[in-house]
Amino acid sequence: MTMAVWPGRPYPLGASWDGFGVNFALFSANAERVELCLFDSHGQRETHRIRLPEYTDEVWHVYLPEVRPGQLYGYRVYGPYRPEQGHRFNAHKLLIDPYARALVGPLKWSDAHFGYKVGSPREDLSFDRRDSARVMPKCMVVDDAFTWGSDRHPQTPWPETVIYEAHVGGLTMRHPELSEIQRGTFSGLSSKPVLDHLRTLGVTAIELLPVHGFIDDRVLVCKGLQNYWGYNSIGYFAPEPRYLGSSHHINEFKTMVARLHEAGIEVILDVVYNHTGEGNQLGPTLSFRGIDNASYYRLQAGDRRYYVDETGTGNTLNLIHPRVIQMVLDSLRYWVTEMHVDGFRFDLATALARESYGFDPGSGFLDACAQDPVLAGVKLISEPWDVGPGGYRVGGFPPGWAEWNDRFRDTTRRFWRGDAGMLPELAARLTGSADLFERRGRRPWSSINYVTAHDGFTLADLVSYNGKHNFANGEYNRDGSDANFSWNHGVEGPTEVVAVQELRARQKRNLLATLLLSQGVPMLLAGDELGRSQQGNNNAYCQNGPASWLNWPDLSDADRTLFAFTRLLIGLRRAHPVLRRPRFLHGRDSSADGLKDILWFTPRGTEKTSDEWRDSDARCLGLLLNGQAGHYAGSDGAPVTDDVLLICFNAHFGAVPFTLPVLPGGSGWRCLLDTAFADGSTDDTPLALGQPMTLSGRSLRLFALIATAEDGAAALARGVWPALAFQPPEYDLSDPGDFSELDDDELPHEGC
Repeated sequence: MTMAVWPGRPYPLGASWDGFGVNFALFSANAERVELCLFDSHGQRETHRIRLPEYTDEVWHVYLPEVRPGQLYGYRVYGPYRPEQGHRFNAHKLLIDPYARALVGPLKWSDAHFGYKVGSPREDLSFDRRDSARVMPKCMVVDDAFTWGSDRHPQTPWPETVIYEAHVGGLTMRHPELSEIQRGTFSGLSSKPVLDHLRTLGVTAIELLPVHGFIDDRVLVCKGLQNYWGYNSIGYFAPEPRYLGSSHHINEFKTMVARLHEAGIEVILDVVYNHTGEGNQLGPTLSFRGIDNASYYRLQAGDRRYYVDETGTGNTLNLIHPRVIQMVLDSLRYWVTEMHVDGFRFDLATALARESYGFDPGSGFLDACAQDPVLAGVKLISEPWDVGPGGYRVGGFPPGWAEWNDRFRDTTRRFWRGDAGMLPELAARLTGSADLFERRGRRPWSSINYVTAHDGFTLADLVSYNGKHNFANGEYNRDGSDANFSWNHGVEGPTEVVAVQELRARQKRNLLATLLLSQGVPMLLAGDELGRSQQGNNNAYCQNGPASWLNWPDLSDADRTLFAFTRLLIGLRRAHPVLRRPRFLHGRDSSADGLKDILWFTPRGTEKTSDEWRDSDARCLGLLLNGQAGHYAGSDGAPVTDDVLLICFNAHFGAVPFTLPVLPGGSGWRCLLDTAFADGSTDDTPLALGQPMTLSGRSLRLFALIATAEDGAAALARGVWPALAFQPPEYDLSDPGDFSELDDDELPHEGC
């Protein structure tokens, strides 16, 4: 059957339904010919093959007035097969449209996916003529129409944001109140039971591990495993089909977003624009490689047969090329405008900001993001490293970006493990990491603080294992990081020893409290609030099973208590703006009574001196935050003030006497939180100013100053503020190395 073929337009790229017909447009600078293949509704039989008649500005295009939404399609692209020159065209391979809005059907691994003869002595220099169409997913034309109603982006201010990092499947697969059809899907994630959990917990944003269309690596499939996390993208506009329920329609994603927004929860997507699932020169030909390998990928200058691999996955997308930048920006705008998402976390973001000479904070990609009016209104978060030269760039991204702060993670873990010399570094991390981010008008929210994430130990495993246990991944425990800064507290793995269980539980509370009481933006790993364990696996990327899923049916009393404790912490953070200040604190602002906005105390109740910061044996610290100091205003212009809070940290194994500071304008201290107790509760009995109290071993306590009507100046005149008479000189709290030249016998000791 013949079909009407019109010239069409070179823009927009992809398959665009306009209510009358469909325009198809595909970029390829080096192709010689492009064919559009149309398939039946099952994706099994090719019904039409149409040569794209027009080539404008390196874009091949055609308009088909008889095609409707729901049509399945793919491309065959003709051109030279000269790997040594960077060209890998092979028209025997059906290709996914980089702009496809939906994918249908699984990828069924076969040697036919490869552009070369697998097993040939010439490897990828050989040429394979097998047709891959029957084992390839098909692209689908979609109608973007959706009734959003009154949906609005929550636009939660950065200082008020609490992120919950989750996997669509892991969060929903074992929930007893979800149907089998809902489990593991967008529909399940936006169901009432899951929404109730998120609302009750108090998080403001959910950050989803990759939901762009991705593939399972062939090597994993051969082992009976899957690419569970999804960092193997092949389609940057299409939701992953396995997360779509019985409807198999992309509107399920939109419905999920609308329901989360209705609950006041933002949706942030973890996106993987640094590489694709096609791997290195021995990888399959699925899309970009067969469309225009030399444009889409960074190739080695000396031999273009090989790929630049700064991602550790075999290839790196070429964001130096304007059409590749265009694709990424078009994808981001699509997910904001059509799918209503609220932000993005960019995997291995350093790779996106590389020019030919290396990382550049003024790279084409970062500059494009900075000027884009759509992206100006959403949250942009970088994972500020890759595996290439000079790839570690924490603090190196430009204004407008937040960054994952692994320095916060490692410092917090090491401090509570009891490592020596951690107080100066801890002080910097607790206060938003100004040493890393305070430049060019960046704010404390530039630091995304976390102690656990999908990559690494869960919170429960962090306190239960000294080493990784990744044998289930089939790589002989060689994968995953060895720098975990974990501690099993005396027994490796599960134990019935009550003392060990109690200490582990306390340490979980300490880690969570440090995270949620620090300046910056906290990020929780889904399941940490419920004691989820991966049995010591710190790289569960291929584990799509109970070890990676939230254990909803088998929650213990301890798990429920931990949830209540986490909820309490988030509530305290929400109730006290001084815990989430929008500006860095340096002790330069004071309240009317002369009390600075931030002060540090020793267990003696005195302000720490520069010499005392040098004590590598000290493991106890008091942080005072004055909610009355500085001029802060809400969105309505009203002043934002708060209590005076004192956070006492003790990572020593034993209890430490801690004298509560004497401050102006106060009559005593009220304890709001004590991690020595399972639920964080504490005695409400006020404690007097200057009163010694016992800070339990490995615990954290939060106090609020009880205000008095007495004027602060009068209190100063009466001399009730002797501890604050000494003002320490300026020094760098972030670099313990500043103090490394002192001998041990020169260091003062606090006895804790």
